[in-house]
Amino acid sequence: MKKIIIASTCLLWANLAISQDPTVQDLKNVTEKEIVKDPNDTIPKIWKIGGQFGLTVNQGSLSNWSAGGDKFSFSLNASANLYAFYKKDRHSWDNSLDLAYGTVQTTSLGKRKASDRIEFTSKYGYALRKKVNLAGLFNFRSQFANGYAYNKDVNGADSSSLTSKPFAPMYMLLSLGLDYRPNDDFSLFVSPVTARWVIASDKLIGPLYGIEPGKTVKNEFGAFLSATYNKKFGKNLQFKTKLDLFSNYLKNPQNIDIFWTNVLSASITKYITFNLNVDMIYDDDTKNIDPTKGPAPQWLQLMGIGFAYRFAAK
Repeated sequence: MKKIIIASTCLLWANLAISQDPTVQDLKNVTEKEIVKDPNDTIPKIWKIGGQFGLTVNQGSLSNWSAGGDKFSFSLNASANLYAFYKKDRHSWDNSLDLAYGTVQTTSLGKRKASDRIEFTSKYGYALRKKVNLAGLFNFRSQFANGYAYNKDVNGADSSSLTSKPFAPMYMLLSLGLDYRPNDDFSLFVSPVTARWVIASDKLIGPLYGIEPGKTVKNEFGAFLSATYNKKFGKNLQFKTKLDLFSNYLKNPQNIDIFWTNVLSASITKYITFNLNVDMIYDDDTKNIDPTKGPAPQWLQLMGIGFAYRFAAK
């Protein structure tokens, strides 16, 4: 009995000694501690990448239709809008690429181009204040395929003349200025120092865009303004507008070149979208497709319901 009491006493003292050991106690505390997420564990997103692809197709045919009309008509419009935005500390870098091409074919008119656009914009900014960046901007704008102006000849028959070729003309712009961004929806870039080049490899096309006969490049220097507004209303409606203004110090600075594009999108289902595009261009150096008239605004309007796929990198 005495041995049992002594053994029990030794075990009790051993347990007390172990429980007081700092290492064992720390392990016990760790296992009992409630786990709380450290907010610093979340790594901020430096790149935001995404875009949208769209395809609209329309087809019609008539046979013995007393109301009249073309026997066959077909139109196709494809577009892609891609973006890659970078943001870290005071540095930001916004890149966007807009592509579009469309054709329409009818029995009476044949095949004609309906839309054709290539535009790439890259803007780097360094934050001077919370809403103001010192920024540099590069813009490139051109088209994919041949373009024609369609008129009537002296006999009333349809005639066409070549007005553009792939990447002829193409516009390149390099600008340094201030970028005001009060929120994620709106951006206003203003620059008093901008260089712009109008390039046409075909010397016959160049004069249609203000390039001197026999040359392929026109250099311009002036002021530039670019305002962009992109707003989503609810889950299904989105509106984007971009207005670019350029004044050439070297020639007629009072004549402002305008490039204005507008896109209204409404999601009907996950992959079916209604789109309305309205673009306006004015450049007094660009010849009117009607040779009897002077410079005038150029308008493009597209409306349709088609397939659309949106994606964003996670």
